[in-house]
Amino acid sequence: MSDKKESPEIKRIRNLRNFGVIAHIDAGKTTFSERVLFITGKSHKIGEVHDGGATMDYMQEERDRGITITSAATSCVWRGYNMSLIDTPGHVDFTVEVERSLRVLDGAVGVFCAVAGVQPQSETVWRQANRYRVPRIAFVNKMDRTGADFYKAVDSMRTRLHANPVPMVMPIGREKDFVGVVDLIQMKAFIWAENDARDMTETEIPEDLLAEAQKRREEMIEAVAECHDDVLEKFIEGEEVSNEEIMMAVRKGTLDLKITPVYCGSAFKDKGVQTVLDAIVEYLPSPLDVPAIEGTNPETGETIVRELTSSQPFAGLVFKTISDPNGDLTFIRIYTGEMKQGEKYYNGRTRRFERIGRLMKMHAIQREPLEVAKAGDIVAVVGVKDAITGDTLSTKDNPVVYEAMTFPDTVISMSIEPQSAGDRDKLSAVIGKLVREDPTFKSVTDEQTGETVISGMGELHLEVKCNQIRNDHKIAINVGKPKVAYKMTLKGPKQVEARHIKQSGGSGQFAVARVNFSVKDDVEFLEFEDNVKGGSVPREYIPAVQNGILAAIKGGGRAGFPYCKIHAELYDGQAHDVDSSVMAFEAAGVLAFRLASEGNSLLLEPIMKIEIECPEEKTGDVIGDLSSRRGVVEEMVAKPGGVSQVTGLVPLSEMFQYSTMLRSITQGRGTYSMEPSTYEPVPPNIAEKVLEEINAGSK
Repeated sequence: MSDKKESPEIKRIRNLRNFGVIAHIDAGKTTFSERVLFITGKSHKIGEVHDGGATMDYMQEERDRGITITSAATSCVWRGYNMSLIDTPGHVDFTVEVERSLRVLDGAVGVFCAVAGVQPQSETVWRQANRYRVPRIAFVNKMDRTGADFYKAVDSMRTRLHANPVPMVMPIGREKDFVGVVDLIQMKAFIWAENDARDMTETEIPEDLLAEAQKRREEMIEAVAECHDDVLEKFIEGEEVSNEEIMMAVRKGTLDLKITPVYCGSAFKDKGVQTVLDAIVEYLPSPLDVPAIEGTNPETGETIVRELTSSQPFAGLVFKTISDPNGDLTFIRIYTGEMKQGEKYYNGRTRRFERIGRLMKMHAIQREPLEVAKAGDIVAVVGVKDAITGDTLSTKDNPVVYEAMTFPDTVISMSIEPQSAGDRDKLSAVIGKLVREDPTFKSVTDEQTGETVISGMGELHLEVKCNQIRNDHKIAINVGKPKVAYKMTLKGPKQVEARHIKQSGGSGQFAVARVNFSVKDDVEFLEFEDNVKGGSVPREYIPAVQNGILAAIKGGGRAGFPYCKIHAELYDGQAHDVDSSVMAFEAAGVLAFRLASEGNSLLLEPIMKIEIECPEEKTGDVIGDLSSRRGVVEEMVAKPGGVSQVTGLVPLSEMFQYSTMLRSITQGRGTYSMEPSTYEPVPPNIAEKVLEEINAGSK
């Protein structure tokens, strides 16, 4: 893969692999990551998730719960290749961690459970990876469990992810008899030693599996040949395709996002992890294989594209910040140039310099000091004061800003206050730090009541934040009941004339805006259309009308819930030579939306996609309970081992404390996962109650 004429710098970058491990909760991501560290020699003992000893789950909350909450970065070496690995959370409440990790990674390994196949959060992370065009390899885990089915898991990738999975191996045995794999490229069998699966024996394919292996190899070659013209030509002509040509086609297909090579094993037993490490080296991209990232000069607005090498001017993207007693940690992916300890770098968003106090390679919570970091590296720095997730650091002489990340809206909120009045300032400072760390965690102070309201992606998300405040920062707090983040929209179209006219001696205020309002489903907040003819509203005042409407939409009117899906067409208006101003037209915009929404508003609530697994005999009870919560069952599937999988949609407002109820119904054997799906109108009788509560609380 390397060229003898390459410079040492190009060879260094070509031998880098920055990848993440993504999957549904409990599919085995962290276990897989722990095995990677152990097999590559980075860890001398294996950390287990179930006993709270996982290296990558270093927060106390993670160890107590046995789940990953914050993505952990580490580095290791395999076959002379330097790897940066990020283990991401699988719970939908911490989806921001996946989002920002995928933004800076070159490749990913998707881990799937051989029994459950593709699960809801697998779909979410897969969509995120599609959005950032991240090449992927898939690892079907837990092949030794009862009910494991490799090909069924592969089929679920095809149907639920709309992916093009191509198995590169064939399992030998299944469930407890899963003993090895057939490598479909080399056409060799690899059998794991019983006492140590890192010890593999290469052997000929057993006679009884040879015919199936040849059939699977033909299917694999047919799928990958389409990714490379030369290989396709040889395949069509019926010529022999060499192993090197197959690997070349697999690599090209993976990098072009045409295929996803699939492997299998059991991470907990070390089975199959080495094969995936080899595949990461062979098929996932180095920074040189990824299209050059486009940026913008913050001073001139011109587009900047640079080769991702250390000889270019420095530029790096901040993708994560962590509060730390020894100095806040800021994680940076270096795209071009070199970053040096002690140097100052320019932040194009704040127009300020940030000084790099200490520069480190991270191994979960352990730190390895560095003097210099180069293009392609993922590092952590101490000393950065104002940079937040999505900021770009560069040099003042060659400034650049890369596209920031977008994060989903929060869906749940609760009030929070310190038990002691003396802790008020301390709590405010801690919440400020948590908000800076996590773009999906928000905090506002209610102007009417003065109480602090925190918002997040789910009950677990807010629970974890509150535990951090109590345990890590030692602040005793009281929290209110969780509340749903409702939204509003208009019931239907409305044409309004907003007249903002004030005369009181001296210069007055004069603005008239005539606006058509309607509802458009694919609009987040506001789509504004300027349709003014003949200059009835001067050009310089049109953005002011838009800003006024947007302020009114986000302000949320009397109920305080922001509006969404609004289309506003400014088609006419009036201005005065002396009394008109930007401020007057902004006020007219606010008034226009107020007129459009009065008596014409609809309350919307977040609807969650839910997937429940429960014992077959309890399915009726689970569905009955879901229906009582206004849930709609979309699908029910019988799974191996007497388990039913129920998929449906349910309002978030009906799902508080659901885990307790599900445990009660299923005698502790049921599990569920939820993710935001859409916003739908609240039934009139419930909407009335919600708005009554809001009005009562504001009196």
